[in-house]
Amino acid sequence: MGYKKSKISIASIVDATMRVLARQGYARTSLMDVANEVGMSKGAVHYHFPTKEALMTEVLQTACDTVAKRTLETWTAVDNPDLALRSSLQELWRVRAELSDEAKVVADLLAQSLHDESMRAPLAEYYRFAASQVEQHLTEHLGTLGLKPKIEASRIARLLHAMLDGLLMQKIVDPDAIQEEHVIEALETLAAALFEPA
Repeated sequence: MGYKKSKISIASIVDATMRVLARQGYARTSLMDVANEVGMSKGAVHYHFPTKEALMTEVLQTACDTVAKRTLETWTAVDNPDLALRSSLQELWRVRAELSDEAKVVADLLAQSLHDESMRAPLAEYYRFAASQVEQHLTEHLGTLGLKPKIEASRIARLLHAMLDGLLMQKIVDPDAIQEEHVIEALETLAAALFEPA
């Protein structure tokens, strides 16, 4: 029996995969688990995604898009650049700290990438995109505030993501150790050290 590929079917499979991965993790998730979650046969899932790695690439792209959309909205929601910077830092943390399905999947796949090289390229792409988004908006807002970075904005963006992801991993293993107000305070303190008048 043949299946017609459709954007709806692909989106349903990706959404189901996100839920299963968030619940079970990559190592314990099979394409059969995804098929059961989405209500399709394993063959139908294979038809749309011939390998688990192909499916993971699409899932990571969806997670990246979701996170990017949330943070982009905060960068552009207000005309006040100082408030936009603060709101964006808060959202970059919240999108992780809420442990949404997307955040859980990215954290799990990061750990998986230590042993599975096939996960590295999609994750690298995820981080390139996330860093470029921060770099672009950071540069725009700093200029408006009359500030410039003391080091390249691209390195600041990478450091920001590394710090937030590291804090997330600590929050996962020790939930009470990391409080949002402390994260934001630390980010603002670091920001003060990284920027100077233009």
